[in-house]
Amino acid sequence: MSGPVPPDGPARPRSGPPARSSGPAAALAAASAHYLRGEPIDMSALAAELGVGRATLYRWVGSREQLLGTLLGEMTERTYRVAARGVGGAGADRILAVLDRFMRAVVDAEPLKAFTEREPRLFIRLATMPGTIEDRATELLTRELQAEIDHGELRVPLPTRTLAQAIVRVADSFMYAHYLGGNRPEIDQALEVVELLLRPCPATAGGESPGPAER
Repeated sequence: MSGPVPPDGPARPRSGPPARSSGPAAALAAASAHYLRGEPIDMSALAAELGVGRATLYRWVGSREQLLGTLLGEMTERTYRVAARGVGGAGADRILAVLDRFMRAVVDAEPLKAFTEREPRLFIRLATMPGTIEDRATELLTRELQAEIDHGELRVPLPTRTLAQAIVRVADSFMYAHYLGGNRPEIDQALEVVELLLRPCPATAGGESPGPAER
């Protein structure tokens, strides 16, 4: 579950001369700007842009693959928050609506298309293997699920984080089907499977859902 944030409008210009910044945050911001413009991320060029040596850049962000993983993790969170904005409903219906908007935003995103055209294998490795991107997506979805549970709108048969991780992996496998040998993204199929995972648990005779130790 990764992708760039849809633009919210033009950025406001800063007043006064721009401040020179450095460090990991500046490196990530510069890399993100290149990514959102559909440009490749070259570590030598990025170091020169930041006015530092390659060794300093690698010390800040790790390898190029680690930088891309961090960048895509940030983009995942931004895209998810935009997708969730203004979504109504409750419980499974709300979760499914957010996921629908999120997945469609991802597969339609031009920066991601540019990246995957250049480096499809690297993207699939970063997006579908355990790591920064999966962890960020799982954390976001865990909070979303837990909020619905706390409001009494959802009951689930698994620990919340386990369920969130399962949903992320299901979404990835269908959303990126066209990179894994399929013909196109299969978002509707992903939502059908997720809906089965979100089906309310049957209540026990006492009216309560069974706890993990009782199942």
